[in-house]
Amino acid sequence: MTLRSLGVVVLCQPFLPQDMSAAANPQTQSDFLRGKPHRKHPGVTNLKTLRLPQELQIAAQSVIQRAEVAELSERVRKLTNFLWSRKRLIEDVALRKRAVNLEKELWGKAMLTGPDEDLLNDRIRKKVLSELRRTTYHWTPLKYDEELGVVYMAARLAGGYAAVKRALHEIKKRDPSFAPQSLLDFGSGLGTVAWASHSYWGDSLKEMVCVDSSGSMNNLAERLLKGDDEGAAPHIKHVYFRQFLPVSPKVQFDLVVSAFTLSELPGVKDREDAVFTLWRKTSSYLVLVENGTKEGHQMLMEARDALLKKQEKTVHDPRPASVFAPCPHELTCPKLTSQTAVPCNFLQFYQPLLNDTAVQTEKFSFLVLSRSRPAAAAEGVDWARLIAPVLRRTRHVHCRMCCPDGQLQHVVVTARKHSRDVYRCARSSDWGDQLPLIPNAQEDVSDSE
Repeated sequence: MTLRSLGVVVLCQPFLPQDMSAAANPQTQSDFLRGKPHRKHPGVTNLKTLRLPQELQIAAQSVIQRAEVAELSERVRKLTNFLWSRKRLIEDVALRKRAVNLEKELWGKAMLTGPDEDLLNDRIRKKVLSELRRTTYHWTPLKYDEELGVVYMAARLAGGYAAVKRALHEIKKRDPSFAPQSLLDFGSGLGTVAWASHSYWGDSLKEMVCVDSSGSMNNLAERLLKGDDEGAAPHIKHVYFRQFLPVSPKVQFDLVVSAFTLSELPGVKDREDAVFTLWRKTSSYLVLVENGTKEGHQMLMEARDALLKKQEKTVHDPRPASVFAPCPHELTCPKLTSQTAVPCNFLQFYQPLLNDTAVQTEKFSFLVLSRSRPAAAAEGVDWARLIAPVLRRTRHVHCRMCCPDGQLQHVVVTARKHSRDVYRCARSSDWGDQLPLIPNAQEDVSDSE
């Protein structure tokens, strides 16, 4: 196989005529670096291993110690597994369709034997019901009381914080001029969004509204803010806890976040209504975070399609939604149409709450939608997104990317074909980062190759 057959990409140069080659303009090869070293090129959005803010860590450990929850480690393990494997509620239409297909299949087999039809009818009905009970996921809502809230905190505080901070870092890195004054966190839980947002925009945020239907979770989040000391002042000011969203549709927030909450809503219509409500309350950015599973990714794609393709009856803010991250395009997600249908997810390393000497991995999916494309962020919009670990080999690098044309491509980057700067940036990049590459569709490499 020749190097040419392995795939060719060209440097993204929107400010140059298309017929000017990189070889004729060697200086432009490093323009995208903006004076930064290769390991910190503008497309790098990954963070190093994260740990909870010290005040939050101390407060959480204090709450756990006081709670004295029996068999905490075992309950943490079970809850973690339950949340990760959670699926969506199967809609009635899909359930009926499955029942009809199963009934047809059983009738087809039974008619070959030719017994009494009435007896068969009764037997098949029971068989269909039995099979549906066995194979259908039984979705149940989670109701958090004080004790379950502590178990959830031990299981998910550090991982949830890591995922949210990594998602918000996408905005912080690519739109440095963004300085939100107001924040809405829908399904706020333990308040990790407030802590992560404060770490980036603490100087500008003047109002943080945390909405969660569970009064117990709101109380627990408030205890964490006060360092588990009722008489102390909160570590972060201007945080307000509510059980319901602000009623007025005209009230907007600069930054709206919903982390691991869509999976707590029972049906497609409930999730769509929630997403439209959150979008109405967004003046700049809407951030959605879910588990990095097929279910989590598909729920985010449902939300993405609703905001990009559907129109609300009453529009208070006419500015349309545009995808800011992680997708470099607004076409159908190519991962949904692939034969394997693997989720689009990302990794963030973090130090857990109960054993902060070990490093764990949070696998999550996220979606950032913007009311407009900021000029500072537009430079990275057309860059490809790395959707798998970068494989570094001798004098070449394997990169699997989601590209601006809506296609998944496997590109082998070499210094000879793509310039020394692009090659060194590729070697310094990893899963989740962006690269200034536009793959040539005619000389693409398939994953099988």
